[in-house]
Amino acid sequence: MSTAARVVRCPNCGRKNRVPPTGRGRPDCGNCHSPLPWIADADDETFGEVAERATIPVVVDLWATWCGPCRMVSPALEKVATDLAGTIKLVKVDIDASPRLAQRFEVMAVPTLMVLDHGEILARQAGAANAPVLHNWITDALTRGSRPRTAAS
Repeated sequence: MSTAARVVRCPNCGRKNRVPPTGRGRPDCGNCHSPLPWIADADDETFGEVAERATIPVVVDLWATWCGPCRMVSPALEKVATDLAGTIKLVKVDIDASPRLAQRFEVMAVPTLMVLDHGEILARQAGAANAPVLHNWITDALTRGSRPRTAAS
């Protein structure tokens, strides 16, 4: 899997920026300093560094190239990543190229989506949904996940 930076357009000023798949904090526009959507690819070898060690919550999209619903949900996820720029990182994993991750997360249907915070699964769902539904699902997971944990939880 390539660890090359993606070029993304700033939702605020329109300037194109290179965004690496890993890093501390969150990516900001070099021109206007607004948060940028952080979208990265990961595979069996890079998932730990790209997703589990991320400093902000991660939405993982476990997908396959042959999957029609996966192709439908991808633009919705990218819209949500843009809407929540600076708050989440979207990490896309092709399960056919990453069979160990597919097995580890027991993927039975694609797309399978997860919200991770420091490697901990906060939420998981299978199947496609539109951007507003995904936005609500992600923000609900982040709200539930941000509650202080007790020894019993």
